[in-house]
Amino acid sequence: MKESVLGHTPGMDLVPTIDIGCPATGELEGVDAACRDHGFFLLEGHGLDALVDRTWRETRRLFAAPVEVKAGIRRSEEQPLGYYDRELTKRRRDCKEVFDYMEPDGAIGRTRNRWPDALPGFRETQTEFFEAFSELAARTLRLVHSALGASDQVAANHAGSPLTSTVRLNHYPVDDPVPMGERAGLAELGETALGHHTDPGVLTLLLQDETGGLQAHSRDDGWIDVPPPPGTIVVNLADSLQVWSNDRYRAAVHRVVPMTKRGRYSIPYFYNPELDAVIEPISELGEEGPRYRPFTWREFIQARVDDNYADLGAEDTQASHFRIA
Repeated sequence: MKESVLGHTPGMDLVPTIDIGCPATGELEGVDAACRDHGFFLLEGHGLDALVDRTWRETRRLFAAPVEVKAGIRRSEEQPLGYYDRELTKRRRDCKEVFDYMEPDGAIGRTRNRWPDALPGFRETQTEFFEAFSELAARTLRLVHSALGASDQVAANHAGSPLTSTVRLNHYPVDDPVPMGERAGLAELGETALGHHTDPGVLTLLLQDETGGLQAHSRDDGWIDVPPPPGTIVVNLADSLQVWSNDRYRAAVHRVVPMTKRGRYSIPYFYNPELDAVIEPISELGEEGPRYRPFTWREFIQARVDDNYADLGAEDTQASHFRIA
């Protein structure tokens, strides 16, 4: 595990691993405990190793491409998909470069995705990856609903949608990814490579390389490392699921520590609700009154996209903004 300059606790015993192909009752109990505390667990038995290897190769190939290749697919405020190297988290600039895309064959993705034409085979691999991880995300959410004790009908009514979900390719370099001559007027780099935050959707499936550096905040143990055992996929819960569970489960607060010796790569698949879904606590899960007022996924994600692109003078929009006083 990578050494961190920030305080942390080794997390191997705190982040459970579950076989998605054949989950056992005891594993579900471990998932339930982890989701209450820090919101992370690991998947094995997914059968996607070959596809994952190919996706890693294409990811490294993109970030190693010439500057003009990445500049040709740079995102803007009007076009939020593509390449970017100056994203903000809580008003501080992250030390990373990213590439975002949506469902390649979906209505939004067909018009907004931006692909590097100079890299043949890149788009085809990402399309296959998106389809496979969309299916895996749906299976994983059903598992979380089972751990939560939700009925089949409740689970069916609180699903995600590939049409609104996104994939991000991340590269965390040792040094600032923005060239020296382009840094004037930009926000300062944060203390961490990726500032602490929660994801806005339902859950995230994450591939991380062997470098390490991902940390989660545990209610009981503070910052813990999220280990990168070979062949596993990281799962972290997101804001919408925390609201659905009425705070029984926790959206994972996480960060990435600075890279000091070599760069780090990761690939999150963000599984999100349907565009016009109303996000509110599931009444069937308990007698306690709702802790959040209803809000739509459309308004929530638009606020987060705006926050990530520019410094709007306030911290990122959070689910807590919709909490009932």
